[in-house]
Amino acid sequence: MNHSLARLMAIGALWASQAAADPGVTPNKIVLGQAAVFSGPAAQLGIQMRNGIKAYLDHVNAAGGVHGRKIELVTEDDRYEPSVAPAASRKLIEEHKVFALLGYVGTPTGVAHLPVVTQAKVPLVGMFTGAEALRVPFNRYVFHVRASYYDETEKIVEQVVSTGGKKISVFFQNDAYGEAGRKGTEMALSKRGLKIHSNGTVERNTLKVEEAVKDIHSSEPNAIVMVGAYAACAEFIRQMRKAGSGATFYNVSFVGSKALADTLGSDGSGVAISQVVPFPWSTAVPVVKEYQILAKSAGFADYNFSAMEGFLTAKVMVEGLRRAGKSPTREDLVDALERMNDVDVGGFYVSYSPKNHAGSKFVDLTIIGRGGKFMR
Repeated sequence: MNHSLARLMAIGALWASQAAADPGVTPNKIVLGQAAVFSGPAAQLGIQMRNGIKAYLDHVNAAGGVHGRKIELVTEDDRYEPSVAPAASRKLIEEHKVFALLGYVGTPTGVAHLPVVTQAKVPLVGMFTGAEALRVPFNRYVFHVRASYYDETEKIVEQVVSTGGKKISVFFQNDAYGEAGRKGTEMALSKRGLKIHSNGTVERNTLKVEEAVKDIHSSEPNAIVMVGAYAACAEFIRQMRKAGSGATFYNVSFVGSKALADTLGSDGSGVAISQVVPFPWSTAVPVVKEYQILAKSAGFADYNFSAMEGFLTAKVMVEGLRRAGKSPTREDLVDALERMNDVDVGGFYVSYSPKNHAGSKFVDLTIIGRGGKFMR
């Protein structure tokens, strides 16, 4: 074979391999996408999730990236509105040509994003939601980093009942997210021979809680499980306390703990929140110490649970990319993630398999103390 023919064949092979490669991977870059809420009353959830992701990706890039490729993050605002969500995912996949997705926020939007992501066969790691609708039926392309809302409401109900409370009401957002939390509470109660004491709802992205306050307050509950975003939950707590309620308030993690504490101010004392990531102020857990150092150096020193979740999500994604090899396809990334069984990312363990993408069952309970400080 003469030299020029060999050279032509080598160039042809290179072209073929580049044509076969999935979008978002170049010799020096991997492009990842995040569609989440960055505007409106739930904006802090997406902003803090992104801050945590960026803190870790900046660190990885400073150390040379993954297999010599820097990771670039592209974001789109879905405004926490299901009608906007599919277009945001399509833009990331079709226009920005991302390789994979991470750090999505919310149940109603997540449900709307899923058909686009699934049809395109783009891996999505770490959804800031614990809803069963995003876990069942099983989806090959979606990997959860957090425990489910069923895990969280089980922990809350267990806590309330163990302290003698039996009249447990539910205040929930009137959509797929709220229904997931309401159903989880109902299941946890029925396991113990109890029923939901009373219900009240709020529409997504509004603060209209007056009817819910009236319905729930009149039933005199011991405790209220709250399944909403921080602005509406803060308004509900304020109005309930103004009405003279002595109930204990329990929120699931999606509420946005720091944003809730900031919004409530002095009214926040004693409000409980279930958490699905380690306590962001405890340096006893290695990944928390790492998060604090890297968040500070990235300029995100207001440590919080949402950013901690973003940080863990980015760590899981990067571990998957490392394991996917030097010339990764999307299917390689899925296979690599599915082989991550009981992987320690710094005192927080993640387990996947070809039949289970749930990731973690870790749940902790925290309380807002004086001055908006969190206690365990």
